Amino acid sequence: MVKIQKNVSLKNYSNFKIGGPADYFLTVKNTEDLIRGLESWKKISEKFVGNNKKIFILGRGTNLLISDTGFKGLVIHNDIKFIEEKDGLIKAGSAVLVKDLLDYCVENSLSGIEWAGGLPGTVGGAVRGNAGAFGGEIKSVVDEITSLEVRNNVLIHHYKNRDCEFGYRTSVFKTNPGKVIISAVFKLKKGDKKKIEREIEEKKAYRKNRHPLEYPNIGSIFKNMPLEKVSKNLREEFENSIKIDPFPVLPTAKLISASGLAGRRVGDAQVSQKHPNFIINLGHAKSEEVLELINIVKKTIKNKFGIKLEEEITVLG
Repeated sequence: MVKIQKNVSLKNYSNFKIGGPADYFLTVKNTEDLIRGLESWKKISEKFVGNNKKIFILGRGTNLLISDTGFKGLVIHNDIKFIEEKDGLIKAGSAVLVKDLLDYCVENSLSGIEWAGGLPGTVGGAVRGNAGAFGGEIKSVVDEITSLEVRNNVLIHHYKNRDCEFGYRTSVFKTNPGKVIISAVFKLKKGDKKKIEREIEEKKAYRKNRHPLEYPNIGSIFKNMPLEKVSKNLREEFENSIKIDPFPVLPTAKLISASGLAGRRVGDAQVSQKHPNFIINLGHAKSEEVLELINIVKKTIKNKFGIKLEEEITVLG
């Protein structure tokens, strides 16, 4: 039986530990829960107007800034978790942690996503944002996605890789929030168990050493800059910083650092000195403080380098 709750705090559902209440809140553990919950919501909200009818799908909140004012509508907390293997393909529920999927890969000697070692969040979040690191991207191993359309009629769709409209940190599921990812099928290959485990552990160690994981955060705030959008002078100035991700990019952290913004603080929100493309919560940061800091960074980079930064995170409320 599914139960829609009222006035549920979202603070502890965010990796940032920031956020106000959801007017309505529902946890779902399978497709049937989701369908029944949407049917209940349709009855509850039939007399609502405007934003109060909105629906937001919440995973682990690792790339999400939630407003202190909360969310006027229904937040659906996705808790659909399973992993199964068939005909050489791995099918995982969208709420499966990337960490748990990697553990399964090690246990079963499956290679293809070692680059995701230490990546926070869920399978669904990784697909939605076409997560990538160390030259790899989730789109390279996706075979098929099952999603549910939450608007109008509740319909289940199956998307092959070519239908997902994967781009740099985006997909059709990010540009169309009404599409809820239920599960993902991955095409991986058999490999050497010890080598797979070693590569994953190397990526985890890299993140631990270079990312401010000791503070609440939501990962990289801004996308890296594709080299084609960087002027010749800047490319020459930062030529030693250019990396493949999975195409040539200039890391935004380098621009922020060169602008003297590392350590910049608004209230308890601070540009990390360990990795300047992270904003950390020093204890009691508010969403408005984070947003103010984001705007300071964007304005500074635009004035100094003529580059318009684009956020990688999602802002709710």
